[in-house]
Amino acid sequence: MSNKKNSIKVACVQVSSNDKMDDNIDISLDFINDAVLNGAEFIFLPENVSMMDWGKKNIQNSAMKESEHTALREYIEIAKKNNIWLNCGSLTVLLEDKSIVNRSYLISSDGDIISHYDKIHMFDVDLGDGQKYFESSTYTPGSNIVVSPTPWGKVGLTICYDLRFPNLYRDIAKLGANMISIPSAFTFTTGRAHWHTLLRARAIETGTFIIAAAQTGTHAGSRKTYGHSLIVDPWGGILADAGSGLGVIYSQINIDEVASARKKIPSLKHDRDYKV
Repeated sequence: MSNKKNSIKVACVQVSSNDKMDDNIDISLDFINDAVLNGAEFIFLPENVSMMDWGKKNIQNSAMKESEHTALREYIEIAKKNNIWLNCGSLTVLLEDKSIVNRSYLISSDGDIISHYDKIHMFDVDLGDGQKYFESSTYTPGSNIVVSPTPWGKVGLTICYDLRFPNLYRDIAKLGANMISIPSAFTFTTGRAHWHTLLRARAIETGTFIIAAAQTGTHAGSRKTYGHSLIVDPWGGILADAGSGLGVIYSQINIDEVASARKKIPSLKHDRDYKV
């Protein structure tokens, strides 16, 4: 990774996944192919891209071991075939001890799994009006920050609800990330209130490109997600917004903007101890 490139065309795929894995995979592959035809070099998929099921038992039944995961195999193949880098959003992965994790993968243009990240923060909330989500009843949380090399510098991996924990993003930036991926399935209610503000804040606080591919529409269990996949620059400017429909958004980004933003406001170097 020594010959770092400064300019890159990134793409976010926005889908409305349901409880039929084969259909979800096919739709996402079609959008990836569209992105390839439009010159994307690094493509990002949303959380739960291959399966948006509802209910603990259904989620457990659809989970697959990494070595056998149908979606992961397809994403590895398409990345290698098209010489692209791919962040596959997140997949439901069954571990050897029978626990389940919400796992994001970074796949290289050679079809290699460069790294994976297990979602740390579980979405356990009661939004009112019957909207209750308790992710920890189904998934086991991860415990490790993941920052990985690419030809354009380092990318940090996070997932959805992690977005509300700014210290995680600060630590990722301090580890050298100049891009941070936030694949999401944000609820419509919380997305309408907080999505744009939180994503712009994380970009501004870290001086980092934020790339957030999202689910949209209505899914199994009548769950509604907000959409609005975003690409945000290190100064907090929105470069692309997918709105509420299906499709792909793009932006040509210049990694040098990260150093420029951090030079103007070097807050990552200004930590001070304080009493609580």
